[in-house]
Amino acid sequence: MAAADVKISGYGRFGLDYNDANDRAVNGISKTTITSRLRLQFDMSTETDSGVAFGARFRAQAESRDNTPGGATFNGARFFVGYQGISVYVGNIIGAIENTPGMYLETRTAGTGIDGAGFVSLVSNVNGEYFNWDAYSSAGAGANGVEVLYSTGGFTGHISYSTDNGPTNVDRVAGMVSYKFGDWRVAVSAQSSDIAWEDKVVASVSGNIGNFGVRLAYADNDGIGKFGLYGNMDIGSASNILVWVTDEDAVSAADVANGRNDNRDGVAGSNNQEGTSYGIHYHYDLGGGASFETGYRKASNDNDTFQAGVYFSF
Repeated sequence: MAAADVKISGYGRFGLDYNDANDRAVNGISKTTITSRLRLQFDMSTETDSGVAFGARFRAQAESRDNTPGGATFNGARFFVGYQGISVYVGNIIGAIENTPGMYLETRTAGTGIDGAGFVSLVSNVNGEYFNWDAYSSAGAGANGVEVLYSTGGFTGHISYSTDNGPTNVDRVAGMVSYKFGDWRVAVSAQSSDIAWEDKVVASVSGNIGNFGVRLAYADNDGIGKFGLYGNMDIGSASNILVWVTDEDAVSAADVANGRNDNRDGVAGSNNQEGTSYGIHYHYDLGGGASFETGYRKASNDNDTFQAGVYFSF
């Protein structure tokens, strides 16, 4: 018998964000601001008599940062059809790079603090060229692509493709494979893009050593390498502390001459993002789906942030 289902879920988060890059006299933003987000997620699915699943997802999200209030918006829809371990998605796709295990921090915000603190912790974010891969958009239309996922046992494979049919006619193609064995998982992904500086390869190894969670990640971001080392441990029954460090290589002079951003230290006009970033995050479980989240992050360009707030899911 065919079955249909509609689920509503989501989360809210709010807190304070200190960012020493802000300056009321320079950019009109206070160094300490309120950050908040409310997300509602709608998942709809049905299954045919033969066991083929069809479904869709979209979100409504309201977000405020840097003292700029934001109203709620709906994002682009993602559709899927699935059967016996194979799923095909179209529309606002996830993207193979984005779906790589070991990309994000093992925190509720997937980054440092209450809103991710710019996600400097990702090895795929370098040189101001952040999030230059296909990813499910929570507040926009997304990539408008197609992707195929296949899982069996500990293996997962993912291929994604998107195209821009506008005047630029640019394409992105990406693939990812991962394998989980025991407490460990390895993953490798790659993207080829018609847009300059977007080709990348990402690799990660993550697992547990006793009570400690550890992860090593590396990305070649079209010539800029970045390493990341991550570790976390439970403290008692309700707390977890996570620490991380990354190191970003310098861009080549040839790429800069061809118009790429310059991250090299001590160079006029550079964003100075070459070098080491690090951070620490603390989580305390309040029960009932709520938690206290706080974190400090120092980026390689000497930008300091500190965030603290409450996160609750429903």
